[in-house]
Amino acid sequence: MSFGKPEGYDGDGRPRPLGRRGTSQAAAAAVCLVLGLGLMSGAVTGSWLVGGSGEQGSRSTFAAAGSLWHSVPVDQLFPPTVQGQGAGPGGADRTWTRIAVAPDSGCEDAFDPLLRQALAPVGCERLLRATYTDATESYVTTVGLLFTEADAPGMTSLANRFRKERLDRRSDLMPLPYAAKDTPAAHFGAKQRAAWTISVLTEAPVVVYAVSGWADGRTVDDPQPAGDALQSGATTAPAQAGLGNEAQGLADRVERGLRKNVRPATEQPS
Repeated sequence: MSFGKPEGYDGDGRPRPLGRRGTSQAAAAAVCLVLGLGLMSGAVTGSWLVGGSGEQGSRSTFAAAGSLWHSVPVDQLFPPTVQGQGAGPGGADRTWTRIAVAPDSGCEDAFDPLLRQALAPVGCERLLRATYTDATESYVTTVGLLFTEADAPGMTSLANRFRKERLDRRSDLMPLPYAAKDTPAAHFGAKQRAAWTISVLTEAPVVVYAVSGWADGRTVDDPQPAGDALQSGATTAPAQAGLGNEAQGLADRVERGLRKNVRPATEQPS
């Protein structure tokens, strides 16, 4: 694409080419052009989901993400094996194996009362959950995808509330695990929760969460938010065991998978 030479105006109001301006003015214009293109490029490449541009594109990707619970196979949302390169304590690699998938359901009895109340403003379209164990079967982690009934402003409002009130750090708002018989998670109940993370997305009607614990069924008296357990110098049992890494690492990778899966639904045919 080419453009005609831009024009300015002299003191008598007659047009004159901008090329007559001084070298410094031309250089400044070039810098502004480069910065402008950089900002435009950053806005495009920084988009969370790939889809159309502008408001219409945002609406289409938001809607597409909300339909993934019934349009994408469970193995894509919760892969049988998840690789966590650098996700363990000290940057160690992790490999998680899926040991159970809960039947897709509503949210009745899926959360403790206070968390259910906190999430109520966005509603519950569908809840998907899976439980994983690490390579040594020492730890178990349930990761969940709550597909809500909310629109974009509703998700933004909830995300703001979680951030301002620090609801994701309250132990009385921990998600419940999904325990499955005859698996290492058979004894993974409410009292076994050790570390957790909750993320309210604003680009999709989805809440992503994960909660981890020991596979031997031991109870935990001092559960800790994953973010706190990951801090340098954290000395709680969940932090020392790396259970914050388990919860945060799995949640992050399931969220990334969600992003990838929404792309085919929003790509336009060439």
